[in-house]
Amino acid sequence: MQAEGKLLSIYFTAGYPSLEDTVKIIQDLEKSGIDMIEIGLPFSDPLADGPTIQESSTKAIKNGMTSKILFDQLKDIRESVSIPLLIMGYFNPMLQYGVEAFCKKCQETGIDGLIIPDLPVDVYHEQYQQVFEKYGLINVLLITPQTSDERIGFIDRVSKGFIYMVSSASVTGSGEGFGNAQTQYFERIDNMKLANPQIVGFGIKDSETFDQATKTSKGAIIGSAFIKHLTKFGVDSIASFVDSIR
Repeated sequence: MQAEGKLLSIYFTAGYPSLEDTVKIIQDLEKSGIDMIEIGLPFSDPLADGPTIQESSTKAIKNGMTSKILFDQLKDIRESVSIPLLIMGYFNPMLQYGVEAFCKKCQETGIDGLIIPDLPVDVYHEQYQQVFEKYGLINVLLITPQTSDERIGFIDRVSKGFIYMVSSASVTGSGEGFGNAQTQYFERIDNMKLANPQIVGFGIKDSETFDQATKTSKGAIIGSAFIKHLTKFGVDSIASFVDSIR
């Protein structure tokens, strides 16, 4: 059983398996009881992602997915979906779109925040934080087991939502559960008593790893395992995946 009160977030790649699947996936995830959704904006060079999400990004781009098409698909999403929605993507497409224009479009669409793995906290804080806040967006910053306590403290001070706690120094979709190193890392962060709650990502694929990840954190994010499920069983099987975690 899922630890009581723990948040379950699902990541999926927009435009995968098919270009027009985006809205249905979001709606079905909410109906299945998911607490938050990360909508992946596909990018040609997704450095933090493992092969499963990379392949889904490649397919979504081939399907024709772009920032503009994603915003077009999501324009009425708040008429049917009320849970928090985040866009997770790399900074290059946002730069190409125009950072302020991208943030403005997120606000108009009802997006609550962004997760940008390749935007360093220093650059965000100095150049972009005011723009994000102008449009009411949280920027979810990432920490890893290698992030120093000093930097974690800085990220906590800059953050206004939650901190994405990467479970290990690997790409998404890797690992076979959590060992002692990860457990010690989870406990170390918990003992820091940060102002922002932490949500764990990378390596969560079933109810066991979800429970392990949420012992000391607010919740956990599942990405690659959900993409694999979509690939194998299709978009009509979302409820069964969520049931397997909870």
